[in-house]
Amino acid sequence: MQDKTILEHIDTLVEEEKRLRAEPNADPERIRHIEEQLDQCWDLLRQRRAKREFGEDPDSAQVRDVDTVEKYLQ
Repeated sequence: MQDKTILEHIDTLVEEEKRLRAEPNADPERIRHIEEQLDQCWDLLRQRRAKREFGEDPDSAQVRDVDTVEKYLQ
């Protein structure tokens, strides 16, 4: 997956999140899932940029599971 594709997916998720948050009866589980997906996308993009910066193949970056991405500070 290329950076541009990841950024386009992020834009799509952000738009969906905005739309859901504007709805009075929005599904909180769906919003939470979108937030997790966004965190995974940003994490993947950061991995790709770091690999590129240090001369590694950005395509070797992998999407990390939600627990890893969401609980990295714990």
